[in-house]
Amino acid sequence: MGRKSAKIAARKGAQDKLKSQVYTKALFEVTRAVKRGGEDADTNFMLRIALNKCRKNNVPKDNIQRAIKKGLGNEGDSYADVVYEGYGPGGVAIFVETSTDNVTRTVANMRFYFSRNGGTLGQSGSLQFLFDHKSVFEIPQGQLADQGLDEDDFMLEMIDAGAEEVEPEGDDVIVTGEKEDFGSIQAKLEEMGITPEEASLERIPNNRKDIDDDTFEQVMKLIDVIESDDDVVQVYHNMDVE
Repeated sequence: MGRKSAKIAARKGAQDKLKSQVYTKALFEVTRAVKRGGEDADTNFMLRIALNKCRKNNVPKDNIQRAIKKGLGNEGDSYADVVYEGYGPGGVAIFVETSTDNVTRTVANMRFYFSRNGGTLGQSGSLQFLFDHKSVFEIPQGQLADQGLDEDDFMLEMIDAGAEEVEPEGDDVIVTGEKEDFGSIQAKLEEMGITPEEASLERIPNNRKDIDDDTFEQVMKLIDVIESDDDVVQVYHNMDVE
């Protein structure tokens, strides 16, 4: 294989790997939504969001149906949601959420990723104080217009439902609230006929860590390795990337 062909093959391989990771994360959200609320997207708010994400990323229908069956318990797989906490280069805090059918495999992988990339895997709960667990909803501004709402009216409705912040970001509006207010915000959005692009509980750092460019590159290398693991759902850090 010539040098040009090798480069093309490597690039295609990287693209295929990235597509596989996107599919895995989107399908996990389908399975989790079905487990929690059933297979009817008309009544399962989180499933509607997950299916929209699958369509947006062109996830094959057969894969989606298998994810739904898994959520219904028809495939015999037992998955556990497990978090891992550690420090990367420069003392950057890294919080990893996983869904795994083999905890022994996943913890061994996490320990390997951290140790081989200048980090250390910590004890469970060791980083809880560095992150706030928040409800986060991402809503396209076009949906507000479709419902005849201006941003001020929408903000008041969200604050009444328990939101702490309602901020425009590009073409979207980001609604943030306490973890405990996820249900009330979700119910208000459903009542208003709005389906977010994203709706999740996220770990938001309450203090950002200043780092130099070299440390940033090292931490991002570690995060890229962690995110390439199929068991990983989400990775959070406390770097000040500004």
